Amino acid sequence: MQQRPPKLTEIAERLDISAATVSNALSGKGRVSADLAKRIREMADELGYVPSLSARALRTGLTGVIGLVLPDIGNPLFPQIAQAIENAATDAGLGVLIADSRGSIKAQTEAIRHLKDHGVDGMIVVPRRGTRVGDIGCPVAMIDSPSTPGNTVSADHWGGGFLLGEHLAALGHRKILLIGNHRNSIVQNDRLGGVRAALAAATTQTIWLDSPSMASGDGFDATHWYADGYTAFVTVSDLQALNVLTHLQNAGIGVPAMASVSGFDDLMFASVVTPALTTVRMDMPAVADIAIAALKQAIETRAAADSQTVKAARDRVPMTLVVRRSTGPTQQEEGKKPAFTKTSEGELDR
Repeated sequence: MQQRPPKLTEIAERLDISAATVSNALSGKGRVSADLAKRIREMADELGYVPSLSARALRTGLTGVIGLVLPDIGNPLFPQIAQAIENAATDAGLGVLIADSRGSIKAQTEAIRHLKDHGVDGMIVVPRRGTRVGDIGCPVAMIDSPSTPGNTVSADHWGGGFLLGEHLAALGHRKILLIGNHRNSIVQNDRLGGVRAALAAATTQTIWLDSPSMASGDGFDATHWYADGYTAFVTVSDLQALNVLTHLQNAGIGVPAMASVSGFDDLMFASVVTPALTTVRMDMPAVADIAIAALKQAIETRAAADSQTVKAARDRVPMTLVVRRSTGPTQQEEGKKPAFTKTSEGELDR
């Protein structure tokens, strides 16, 4: 015989409290102490309680579920973002449906429509580079960059770039190559803009490559840039930094003895590659908490019903510079190019 699923009243009886208190704790509404709310959630988990979304929708007009649209779930950064959003949503008593726009504007539009058709109360959208979210009929929290129109909250990408630029300047680098892979990305432009601002007294050059993978034939020649006196290579992501690191090492350019490499995002591999990558880390749990709180308030107060992106008390969260072994003091004399010749194997002979 199939066992009947537990009800709110059973949780209330076990803890000798009212069913209304249990409901408030599990939905994140009302005034329930943190300690009691934790005990209620633990009891609900112990009993295997699963809230009825249909019953909640009939009672409140809300499903308690939000949508999350990511630009590319295959990029190792976005599962980390999804985890932070899901954790913050769970703490707020919300469920999450995730959709992947696969780097396509059309797929992003379809993902938003699909989630809306499934009755989500609101959405968090990490937009595809350079795109904006139109009228979708429910509150939307957008996570992109503080300079993005309609942005709700995000990492301070410009500020993070400035921290990295200051670090390289302090190491004596005076000629720095900046590498991006999408010139329409507001996030990438903000990151590189912050670096340039901190390196105002230095020479910087920006190049845009087609993809983070930087396969052969993409136009990037490590020896060319190093021979021209560039001693630091700044990329917009750790994925790109890893590939620049590989290009340099394959060309016989030691890192950081001859050139420095840095990225952004502090992905899982950044600390274990050789040398470990200097990078700039986002505080995604803080960003997620702010985004979820702003979205939940808009949903519960029926604000932003016309799908205008919701506003948060803070629109940016500081980034953290993580200094590792891939950056070091420049060994080149200012104003002089390195003396080396390329061997038949493609390595450098200094």
